[in-house]
Amino acid sequence: MLEFPRWKVLWLWFISIVAAAAALPSIVDMAGYRWPAGVPEPKINLGLDLAGGSHILLEADPTQVRTQRIEAMEESVRNKVRTALPAGQPPIRISDISNNNGSLSFIVDDVSKVDAVREAVLPLTNGAGLTGKRDWTINVVDGNRFVLVPTQEGVDLAVTQAMDTAVEVVRKRIDALGTKEPTIIRSGPNRIVVQVPGLQDPQALKNLLGQTAKLEFKLVDQVALPSDVAQGIAPAGDEIVPYADVKAGALAPKIAVKRLGGIRGDQLTNAQLSNNPQTNAATVTITFNSDGGAKFAKLTSANVGKPFAIILDGKVLSSPVINEAILGGSAVISGNFTADSANQLAISLRSGALPVDLKVVEERTVGPDLGADSIRKGMIAMGIGTLALAVFILVTYGRFGVYACCALALNVFMILGIMGIIGTTLTLPGIAGFVLTIGAAVDANVLIYERIREERHRGRRVVQAVEVGYKEATRAIFDANITNIIAAVLMFAFGSGPVKGFAVVLIIGIMTSVFTAVTMTRMWVAQWLRRARPTEINL
Repeated sequence: MLEFPRWKVLWLWFISIVAAAAALPSIVDMAGYRWPAGVPEPKINLGLDLAGGSHILLEADPTQVRTQRIEAMEESVRNKVRTALPAGQPPIRISDISNNNGSLSFIVDDVSKVDAVREAVLPLTNGAGLTGKRDWTINVVDGNRFVLVPTQEGVDLAVTQAMDTAVEVVRKRIDALGTKEPTIIRSGPNRIVVQVPGLQDPQALKNLLGQTAKLEFKLVDQVALPSDVAQGIAPAGDEIVPYADVKAGALAPKIAVKRLGGIRGDQLTNAQLSNNPQTNAATVTITFNSDGGAKFAKLTSANVGKPFAIILDGKVLSSPVINEAILGGSAVISGNFTADSANQLAISLRSGALPVDLKVVEERTVGPDLGADSIRKGMIAMGIGTLALAVFILVTYGRFGVYACCALALNVFMILGIMGIIGTTLTLPGIAGFVLTIGAAVDANVLIYERIREERHRGRRVVQAVEVGYKEATRAIFDANITNIIAAVLMFAFGSGPVKGFAVVLIIGIMTSVFTAVTMTRMWVAQWLRRARPTEINL
């Protein structure tokens, strides 16, 4: 237990010095000074409660998910029924398609084809998770009318999936801003909490997250009567969409577009800010994947000379005429963009469209003053606690108390250093965990020293008493700290926000305190025993 070869001594000091040195950038930053440029800077990120920043609560409307599912099912049914019969036979005709009242219904014109339609439509339904139920019910009424109704279990599963996707889209958009350590978590079935430390103006964040970025390319219906379109009356198979750029107070012009058969922006691979070479106006260049590029080429090839609308979040950006087939798999979106708005749109398109619209229902801006005060008070508490521990341990254990104090100081630097290396976010509960770890760090030393004292009272010699004391006490120390780490890991796995911050600091603190209080003090004591060869120790 007391044998430390030279390589082991050098290795332990190397670990300690590297971890402790990594704490310097964070300490310098907290003291209000600048870290030298060009020098590695592993720094601890401060959470919203310490650095200040923006807190936004987003909410989605579950009824929108139901509507989307019905619209998607309508298009799938059309495609499936069209190809239900073998090649060479006339396609099955359906009519009177309606997606009102939360269901999808249609009539099969040929009653003899009802069974074929059922066989074609049934694979479009799936199991609703682990509920044992389907996500759609299929009913046939009056002999040839199909009624497809989404089940509540299917809608609940779709809402969960949509919210999970929305969380990832929100995370990608915020990461594109270069913001460090945002907190993005689900809150309830249809809400998302977003906390961005250091961001004092939440308006840009609200604009970015409030944009669904649902991009569509749809053909314009040139046969629709302008008078009907102006009144919002859509011909069969069409929908009315307003233009985006309208002066305040003016009535938005509208156009009729084909409801089905267009191309969605979920097949994009890239979107970048660009400029029109003739006018130097800001534009967005988009690139499709292979499937999207093929569909875009097919759409433009079959409709040369016809206008098609570029629709973003339900509003028309432009409706250019297709002069020629676009075969390169890329296109340019133009509008009355500024450089900032075009870049924001490019970020949104790259990150993917939100599966549902998110509405800001709560927002708060936390100033940095509260965080600075919390840090100052936390440092005071840590300083007072460390000083009290040092006095107690020095008075009680003498020379061995000096080793414990050195281990305690090294432990503080190592915790900060490791947090900086892995880029941990320090929150207010994290400071509490830090102070708690420091307070409990000397427990191991107390157990070891008391065990050495017992061995001396039993008559063992100094070296033998120290060796047995470290050996026997270390077992109990490891057992106790393993249970603490298990509890901290569970807090990190199942907690969120502040609980995770507390758990991270606790896990790091437990590991460093065992390393410094057991391994490092044992090395120091072993070196002193080898050098001084004492016949008595004061414990």
